[in-house]
Amino acid sequence: MAAGAGGLLAAAALLLAVTGPRPAPAELTDGNSEHLKREHSLMKPYQGAGSAAMPLWDFQGSTMVTSQYVRLTPDERSREGSIWNRVPCFLKDWELHVHFRIHGAGKKNLHGDGLALWYTQERLVPGPVFGSKDNFHGLAIFLDTYPNDEATERVFPYISAMVNNGSLTYDHSKDGRWTELAGCTADLRNQNHDTFLAIRYSRGRLTVMTDVEDKNEWKNCIDIAGVQLPTGYFFGASAGTGDLSDNHDIISMKLFQLMVEHPLEDDTVDWTKIEPSVSLLKSPKDNVDDPTGNFRSGPLTGWKVFLLLLCALLGIIVCAVVGAVVFQKRQERNKRFY
Repeated sequence: MAAGAGGLLAAAALLLAVTGPRPAPAELTDGNSEHLKREHSLMKPYQGAGSAAMPLWDFQGSTMVTSQYVRLTPDERSREGSIWNRVPCFLKDWELHVHFRIHGAGKKNLHGDGLALWYTQERLVPGPVFGSKDNFHGLAIFLDTYPNDEATERVFPYISAMVNNGSLTYDHSKDGRWTELAGCTADLRNQNHDTFLAIRYSRGRLTVMTDVEDKNEWKNCIDIAGVQLPTGYFFGASAGTGDLSDNHDIISMKLFQLMVEHPLEDDTVDWTKIEPSVSLLKSPKDNVDDPTGNFRSGPLTGWKVFLLLLCALLGIIVCAVVGAVVFQKRQERNKRFY
């Protein structure tokens, strides 16, 4: 058994040496207005409130613009709506602050389905993924409020990230687990205070943070390196309801330009031609549920650890039996010489 434990320690040490320490959470901008990009921002007072048109933004479906919020869906069944920026974003480094509210009459696990924030090539295309298109190109952040997978141990509401080059399909029956890059639990529904989410993309690193506890401070949710996103895509938000429902409101979406230095070789890259991708040491399908709501790497947790220990124990037993048989035969052979 000691040999098996030693093997596990060696494997863990090798994994740590390969991956290195987890980077510290990126610090988010304080929202300095000099970096605010108004052409990509949605703020009160909304121009065109109560009408069917807004400057710089298009909306569709059940979306309703009022003086206080943009309601993507009312608390009614089978509704979907979205709002999209008309101007493509050519910033290489940016940070999006979203002030939102998800609320309704439904009690625990009797509400849904959730809200999605997008940075994608496609816009204004309705579909089954929280009111928008599946097999998209770009980035999606899902604020999922209803657990479709009855076997899941994760706690909802749950925030997750997905990067797609058009080849991946979001699986609602598994709450997008197979294509999820990372995620966290966040108590963001039916709060009596303001709720915020921040998405930061800079030099290939994607960071998502929340401020949903009325503490006026950001809490780390997602931090992934190796993310490649092109420029020229569109920001948007969408929501959908099914048999269960909620009000899904956007109060503001503020985009900030990050002033970041890039290597000289980045100047030769056509960032509009990059394919959305993520460089991972493991497949998203290796992800397994953690009761805390976080994601852990499958090979060193749960039943896989048990199987690994069992295999190590069986290996030790087999070696011991073989060794005993060999030793006994040698003893018998030595007796023949006396």
